[in-house]
Amino acid sequence: MDFIRFADLCAQGQAQGKRVFIRADLNVPLAFEDGVARITEDTRIRASIPAIRMALQAGAGVMVTSHLGRPTEGQPKPEDTLAPVAERLSELLGQPVPLIQRWVDGGFTVAPGQVVLLENCRLNKGEKKNSPELARKMAALCDIFVHDAFGTAHRAEASTYGIAEHAPVACAGPLLAAEIDAITRALEQPARPLVAIVAGSKVSTKLTILQSLAQKVDRLIVGGGIANTFMLAAGLPVGKSLAEPDLVGEAKAVIEAMKARGAEVPIPVDVVVAPEFKADAPATVKAAQDVGADDMILDIGPQTAAQLAGLLESAGTIVWNGPVGVFEFAPFEMGTRTLAQAIARSKAFSIAGGGDTLAAIAKYGIEKDVGYISTGGGAFLEVLEGKTLPAFEILQRRARG
Repeated sequence: MDFIRFADLCAQGQAQGKRVFIRADLNVPLAFEDGVARITEDTRIRASIPAIRMALQAGAGVMVTSHLGRPTEGQPKPEDTLAPVAERLSELLGQPVPLIQRWVDGGFTVAPGQVVLLENCRLNKGEKKNSPELARKMAALCDIFVHDAFGTAHRAEASTYGIAEHAPVACAGPLLAAEIDAITRALEQPARPLVAIVAGSKVSTKLTILQSLAQKVDRLIVGGGIANTFMLAAGLPVGKSLAEPDLVGEAKAVIEAMKARGAEVPIPVDVVVAPEFKADAPATVKAAQDVGADDMILDIGPQTAAQLAGLLESAGTIVWNGPVGVFEFAPFEMGTRTLAQAIARSKAFSIAGGGDTLAAIAKYGIEKDVGYISTGGGAFLEVLEGKTLPAFEILQRRARG
């Protein structure tokens, strides 16, 4: 994928003395106590620091903006302000980061070596609908636009897409560039075998992902409620487990599409069942064909886990989206833990994304053993669906001139 990298521009001295506009993802969770906002988790802010430092060290004047929450355009409320983010950025950068209100029409200055934070971009009228007028005004503020917010890469908004159309230069920041590189390595230029894990409660929410991956991967491991529907497609009982019988035809089509390519969807040979969905429910291992009418499947069984672990350990590339069981409950975490540990041991390049997946990675302490952990939820899923993200499309177009 051809695009301009901000790191290259800085290395070439092209950011010296320039006005750099960074679209970051600073959408952090806040807690309010006596009307005062407090950041409860600052991972996204810390992840934005490399791009900002890169610009400062290159001698640029730096503007940063982001969305926060779901504000109503043109109607600011106290909970919509980026003020707590400005304070945290000041601490992390070791220099003042003033917050600029009503910044679209300019009227402020930023000298080389300075950073300003531009108030919540989703408060600007026309942001979500990518208003050309708003995008042009934003572009006029800068010499270089840097997109560094993968979590918004699937949205064509004024601060993510429109500004990239009109800015003198549009490029990818280090965080976005790393995402593009990892996705390209995993899906466009994978070392084989390519193994994907797609898990979740419903086939319907990830059907397009399954269909897209069925044309690319060598093994497609399904988990959670999705696996139950595939078990039905294979003629196996699932008792009262979460499943979608009306999508059995679609599941069969995915299995057949894989088989036609010499690939496969491994179907569980054993499962862990319980009479109800509870953390302290008694867990029983059963062969897949022995699931009873009153059983609820909450995890894959040890034999299945061992087989799938073997596939992962011998893979060349692994794409992981979703835990394969109810890993939050100790009696039903064995499958997810076993696969997580297999990914950690594997010599394959691995890329993982999705909130529950990241929670599993953290729970089992394998962060350093995963090749790349994606920061974008919806954007990551759209990439797996085979979609070209708006941010990727416009940066490629601008790189071509």
